Amino acid sequence: MQSSLEAIFSLKGQTALVTGASSGLGVVMARALAKAGANVALLARRKDRLEAVAKEIAQLGVRSLALQADVTDDKALEAAVEHAERELGPIHVLVNAAGVSPLGRAERQSREKWDSAFAVNVTGVFLASQAVGKRMIARGGPGRIIQISSVMAQGANPVHKVVGYAASKGAVNNLTRQLAVEWAQYGITVNAIAPGYFPTEMTIDPAHGEVNAEQKAQIEQLTPMHRLGNLEEIESAVLFLAAPASSYVTGVVLPVDGGWTAW
Repeated sequence: MQSSLEAIFSLKGQTALVTGASSGLGVVMARALAKAGANVALLARRKDRLEAVAKEIAQLGVRSLALQADVTDDKALEAAVEHAERELGPIHVLVNAAGVSPLGRAERQSREKWDSAFAVNVTGVFLASQAVGKRMIARGGPGRIIQISSVMAQGANPVHKVVGYAASKGAVNNLTRQLAVEWAQYGITVNAIAPGYFPTEMTIDPAHGEVNAEQKAQIEQLTPMHRLGNLEEIESAVLFLAAPASSYVTGVVLPVDGGWTAW
């Protein structure tokens, strides 16, 4: 018999698609959804990493599928979504975790880096939301779409110079609100998670295998909890927004940031 807690958060029998699922928070969120019982399709560009994550996910007792595709390629994305639904069933939950964060001073930022940030962080999020959302609408809903934004969408970054990332994540927040308003009538909720600093591939200095010590000290000083987040601390946020019981929560940007945005 299902417990009352499972009735609220269980995703058994559902299918989730996670973009950017070959590393970082994408892997963490895919794992969390699998723990809740969802079958998970993993989409990213790095096939070897994807297949390794898919094997790990399958060990949780659910079905998993590795899909190699670029979120900025609308045709490849459409084909991947169709493949996922053919193999695992209709997608109930979409998590858009694919993202890039080009570094560089604003006055020296190349057009190539700027365009890359918007192509992946905004256009890719829209294309994936559209590809999955139209299928949810055709089925009459319901559905859950969760965008991965950032605390940098709500304020400037005093630690890293990431003008394209900050601007593109601001766009993600309003894209989230617009989709939430348009698709609410179909029972589709669209929300975003705004993580603070977590030790992921995006923030770790590859030369040392950890976050740069000077930057870590800045982050800790600027965060009321005086530490970076632990990866498992973002699992509850994605499960809350993906849960069947969260059907009246939409258009929300949920910070998971140790208080960074509370100052």
